[in-house]
Amino acid sequence: MRIFDPHIHMSSRTTDDYEAMYAAGVRALVEPAFWLGQPRTSVGSYTDYFDALIGWERFRAAQFGIRHHCTIALNPKEANDPRCREVLDVLPRYLAKDGVVAVGEVGYDSMTKEEDEVFSQQLAMALDHDLPVMVHTPHRDKLEGTKRTLDVVREAGIAPERVIVDHLNEVTVKLVKDSGAWMGFSIYPDTKMDEHRMVEILRQYGLEKMIVNSAADWGRSDPLKTAKTGQAMLDGGFTDADVDKVLWQNPVAFYDQSGRLTLDPLPGFTGEAETFEGNSVLRGARK
Repeated sequence: MRIFDPHIHMSSRTTDDYEAMYAAGVRALVEPAFWLGQPRTSVGSYTDYFDALIGWERFRAAQFGIRHHCTIALNPKEANDPRCREVLDVLPRYLAKDGVVAVGEVGYDSMTKEEDEVFSQQLAMALDHDLPVMVHTPHRDKLEGTKRTLDVVREAGIAPERVIVDHLNEVTVKLVKDSGAWMGFSIYPDTKMDEHRMVEILRQYGLEKMIVNSAADWGRSDPLKTAKTGQAMLDGGFTDADVDKVLWQNPVAFYDQSGRLTLDPLPGFTGEAETFEGNSVLRGARK
């Protein structure tokens, strides 16, 4: 089983996690910029964090045979803090960096006017930089938040196939599927989705544009939930090829739209990625 975890916050995880992930088949990941867990009080705290995502964390992941990519944005929760709005001015220079494969996480937390403004501005940046978009749907009032998200994306003029709408569940999946956007599901120990519910969603809605992630962070979460979902799929009658499509081919296809994926094995490591011939980007970085 080869795995691309398309949403995981490795800055919050340990080296033991990297080792366990590699052993489970993880060969690549995307780390979206997200909330620190407490309020940031200056733009400098953001730039230090962004620098770590495009530098130190890529290096740290490489020590364990895993290709690290990231997304950059002002996240929805902090869009409401006026101290953070200046971050929008520094985002363009980070969106041009190697390894940045999307604008994200953007979207809604509490669906405020401030979040509307920041969301729209960052969608415009995605168009300017020709990058796909990772959208965070709110934890509260998720159905209305997802409807509003899709309306804003449509108004921005971004093609739906360049958008992944994340943290979906049984209530919101059909909305996003009908929109033509990619569908993201975060598999968690207690909240959001679990692997068995995910299997039922795949049975009902198929495998196309389905993205499964662990979204593991500093809270109670599990960086092996992608692998556990793959095993649940096999136990539920899906084939190895089905698992490969959901856990590898789909996230590769979405983030390949950035033109910045690097998925060849790291020096000193071997992996399944180099044997896959379905997508040219797997044979090396695409310039």
